[in-house]
Amino acid sequence: MGITSKPVVFAVLAAVVILIGTTVTVFIPLFMPSTQPVSPYIKPYTAVEQEGRDIYMREGCNNCHTQTVRPLRTEVLRYGEYSKPEEFAYDRPFLWGSRRTGPDLNRVGGKYPDSWHYKHTAHPQSMFEKSNMPPYGWLAKNRLDTGYSFKKTSTLGYGYSESDVQQQIDQYRATVTDASYPSKESRDKVTPPELQKELTEMDALIAYLQKLGRDVKNMEATK
Repeated sequence: MGITSKPVVFAVLAAVVILIGTTVTVFIPLFMPSTQPVSPYIKPYTAVEQEGRDIYMREGCNNCHTQTVRPLRTEVLRYGEYSKPEEFAYDRPFLWGSRRTGPDLNRVGGKYPDSWHYKHTAHPQSMFEKSNMPPYGWLAKNRLDTGYSFKKTSTLGYGYSESDVQQQIDQYRATVTDASYPSKESRDKVTPPELQKELTEMDALIAYLQKLGRDVKNMEATK
């Protein structure tokens, strides 16, 4: 009698073979260097950028905006260099998305000045009359909570010390509150007076948006 005449044994052996095959072809490659490309140009998010990313996810921005440029001529012409695996090394979770109610944002970093983002985030229709994006001006009225910033960057394995995180927060606060900040006028228009010397959730969100694609642009510029 062959094994095919013993259904229980056959089922068990088939399951074992499938599990072994799955482990060899799926799980083992996940931990191989070739499937985890690393580039010295791709830097972890700073503490403020990570806070902005959390706000981006909290508000569901990824429901309308993708963050992946496909290697198609039309996509590259519109959005810029197509997405590379290594640029998502610090993205947990990935925000590639599949729906473009709004434009793809994977290369938005540096495309517009901060002043543009303050105006657009607060009043989208003032920049694009037919935009269906809701206003997020209230983010400028919320003080940024950085109480868990170090814990977040530590858990995500960014390699920052607690003093590094505090320095990043202090430095970004000093930048956006400085009298010579190029986007001071736009920021002051949307930020209440009592918060103009503090970091707001809108500041963090804009810091995150300005990070998107910036490292890849620097990488491409050195070629």
